Amino acid sequence: MRYVHALGALLLGLMMLALPGLGRSDGGAGGVESADVDRFWTAYDRIVATTDDADRRRILQREFLDPGSAGLKAFMQAKGYNADCYLDAIRRYPKFWGSVRAGSLALAARGGEFAPAIARFRELYPALRPARIYFAIGCLRSSGTTLGDKVLIGAEIAGGDPRTDVSELPERMSRALGVYFRSEPGTQLVLLNVHEYVHTQQKGPGANLLAQAMYEGAADFVAERITGQVPAQPYMRYGPRNEATLKRDFRAQMRATDWSGWLYNGPGNAYGTGDLGYYIGYAIMRDYYQRAPDQSRALAEIIELDYRDGAKVEAFLERSGFYAGE
Repeated sequence: MRYVHALGALLLGLMMLALPGLGRSDGGAGGVESADVDRFWTAYDRIVATTDDADRRRILQREFLDPGSAGLKAFMQAKGYNADCYLDAIRRYPKFWGSVRAGSLALAARGGEFAPAIARFRELYPALRPARIYFAIGCLRSSGTTLGDKVLIGAEIAGGDPRTDVSELPERMSRALGVYFRSEPGTQLVLLNVHEYVHTQQKGPGANLLAQAMYEGAADFVAERITGQVPAQPYMRYGPRNEATLKRDFRAQMRATDWSGWLYNGPGNAYGTGDLGYYIGYAIMRDYYQRAPDQSRALAEIIELDYRDGAKVEAFLERSGFYAGE
């Protein structure tokens, strides 16, 4: 989720030499591929120019889905996208699409911004495995996710800003995306990509609330070590001010397999602030890192923890001291 990097233009030039291809959008190895965004808008113009539903489906398939990159196909698999959801979103939300078009297309020119951050990641974590970044267009369900070694960025959300028109969206979606767009996601594009890049290195996702919150919080924490940023999202403001209450409430629920009250939700929960599980997971990683005698090793342990293994997750929580004395 998600996201101005702190490393400056000079470093960008130097790191681009060290990581050839990372700023490319033409499919070069180790780079960023964004051709799916252009293909979507080509298809979009042809789809909205006809009222024939069969024509619309043929255009979407021929112009966007069939020639789509491996990243688009992975994005569709990861988020359950299909032709119907694209056609439905195009039909129902014309104001949204009109307002996000320029921002989504502008992302394609920003691939070179990630090279310094990935180089810094490798410096902090030498075992870093390569991953590929794809900008694609989805059905408004995700600003970013991963599948295997692919970082998958939903440009229709990551390319939004406070002027993006959410008035046609369902009320719950409108509220959640309105909050996200007001956070100026374009200013944290590098952070979003690094967060997702961390996920390509992890063993997850988790099997219960505790494990999944730690899995997501670890990505936020490691991304902060790399970029110097935390997400400009409400959970990072609400969490520190209310940590004692959140810790208590989280502890009572942390072994549940339903995490809808803590993760992947909007402001319509008990706290009026979405995604507070991200903050709890981040805080656990923060405490673990601060207590560690060897912080380089601690960072590797955070990345390499098997979040699918409940016993290892519980042992890590104990070592973190997050609930020490309680």
